[in-house]
Amino acid sequence: MTEAESFAFLTTLLQRVFERKDITATPDLTAKDVFGWDSFKQVELIMEIQDALGFEFTTDEMDNIENVGALARIVRAHVNKSA
Repeated sequence: MTEAESFAFLTTLLQRVFERKDITATPDLTAKDVFGWDSFKQVELIMEIQDALGFEFTTDEMDNIENVGALARIVRAHVNKSA
């Protein structure tokens, strides 16, 4: 998975989870930037990613998600490791 593919994938999931088509995954996007992004939505987003890609985030990975850029790096690492 390339960087562009990871952001396209996350854009699709963010739009689905938040039911908004105006959200675009960018490296600097954080929960503070998206209305309604609370801890429940965070869990929903993580579960959607895990279900779609067939892996589970580690506790350390979860603790280090500071923005969508970090999330994209974790996604790419898991996908590319299993490829």
